[in-house]
Amino acid sequence: MSEFTNTGQPDWDWWGRLWVAPGETLRALGVSEGDRVVEVCSGNGYFALPAARISSPEPVYAVDIDRKLLEEAARLAERNGIENLVTVHADACSLSDSLPVEADVAVVANVVHGVKDRVGFASEIRGSVRDGGSAVVVNWRDVPREETTVCGEPRGPPGDLRLSPVETEDAFSEAGFEVERTVELPPYHYGVVFVPE
Repeated sequence: MSEFTNTGQPDWDWWGRLWVAPGETLRALGVSEGDRVVEVCSGNGYFALPAARISSPEPVYAVDIDRKLLEEAARLAERNGIENLVTVHADACSLSDSLPVEADVAVVANVVHGVKDRVGFASEIRGSVRDGGSAVVVNWRDVPREETTVCGEPRGPPGDLRLSPVETEDAFSEAGFEVERTVELPPYHYGVVFVPE
């Protein structure tokens, strides 16, 4: 599978201005108590940590290729008394070989725009989600970057990398998922909930 195009990891405070309540977003996308969750390309855990609070006592696997970001997520989990976060240093392109168990829910937030082989990536996620589980994909809306401002500055990936819901659905459908529902996530995102065919 081809190399991932990283378009930048904003800091925690910046994400807090955009995603005031990440736990509510996860609940709206179907993450529930008792779910085994994997966050793919988790960074420092902005979604993995609230997922761990929701799904406790089941484990949440924060998967990333950047050890420093995983170490930061682990420190934040310890500082906040979160005991069910499991960091996994791995390449998302070999995700299905990196997890000890299949997940109930795979969370993929602000990642797919940087993936060249989207079908291959989605196939790795499919191989990591149990039958009856789901994959939740959160993307920036496919509008010009100038229209997605945070603190007065254009943010998010370049416009030519942004995907429409249909483009996202096509890649995941080809990998063995079907769309359960699409959710608007104001101000600048949408989410698609996929289930295995």
